[in-house]
Amino acid sequence: MFDLLVGTITQGLLWSLLAIGVFITFRVLDVADLTVEGTFPMGAAISAILITNGMNPILSILVAGIGGMAAGAVTGWIHTKLKIPALLAGILTMIALYSINLHIMGKANVSLLRMDTVYSMLGGVLHTPNMWSAAIVGILVAIVVCLFLFWFFGTEIGTALRATGVNPQMIRAQGVNTDNMIVLGLLISNGFVGISGALIGQAQGFADVGMGIGTIVIGLASVIIGEVVFGTKSFVQSLIAVVLGSIVYRIVIATVLYLGMPPNDLKLFTAILVAIALSLPTLKAKWLAR
Repeated sequence: MFDLLVGTITQGLLWSLLAIGVFITFRVLDVADLTVEGTFPMGAAISAILITNGMNPILSILVAGIGGMAAGAVTGWIHTKLKIPALLAGILTMIALYSINLHIMGKANVSLLRMDTVYSMLGGVLHTPNMWSAAIVGILVAIVVCLFLFWFFGTEIGTALRATGVNPQMIRAQGVNTDNMIVLGLLISNGFVGISGALIGQAQGFADVGMGIGTIVIGLASVIIGEVVFGTKSFVQSLIAVVLGSIVYRIVIATVLYLGMPPNDLKLFTAILVAIALSLPTLKAKWLAR
């Protein structure tokens, strides 16, 4: 039972990068971005194929992040330069990435069986099982990313990026190019999603072209659960809430599976959970109005 809890929390930490990426677009930029459903498997595909060709697993994660940034920049360019709505721009990139991911891997999936991963490398250094190595990696990555974003969004560029999502007319009046800010936000967001895909791919021991299906719902669930349970009084609290929301979501999923829910119903359960979480403010307002 203890091992299950540790594994669940570790999964939540590794998936929290995806949730942070969704948070940047959904909450900071106020943009609906479906690129993540193609960027996530792209990160796993890049990392897996590079590892099988002899690259250091840590470097493969960084390259996966760069690949995710490129995908996000493409979505931003389509949206800002071609004036295609953000939702459709993300769908177009997501569809294109399916074929690109197949070209990257050369087939539908790539196995990392008996290959070195960042977890096996750390386990070899610390002489710990992969489960504990993954937990250490998850904690370190979550802390580093939250500290980086706290610093970045406190800079002039970061503040302009946040203002673009809140009031684009006002920030344009201050001389800021909001199109560039949107592209930058999508670039950063999908970079984190690509890294998350690489970390999850290495943890699972394979990369699959279909592993991105439903990731946007998982990210939204983590963001909404975090906001509802832990609050959003400040930006720092919002970041921490997203990470904790990802962990809570994984615990909820592990619990319902442990209680006997069929795995085939997992996506349905997640969709219902997100719908309930999103409707909570409205339901609360109606309840208080009585």
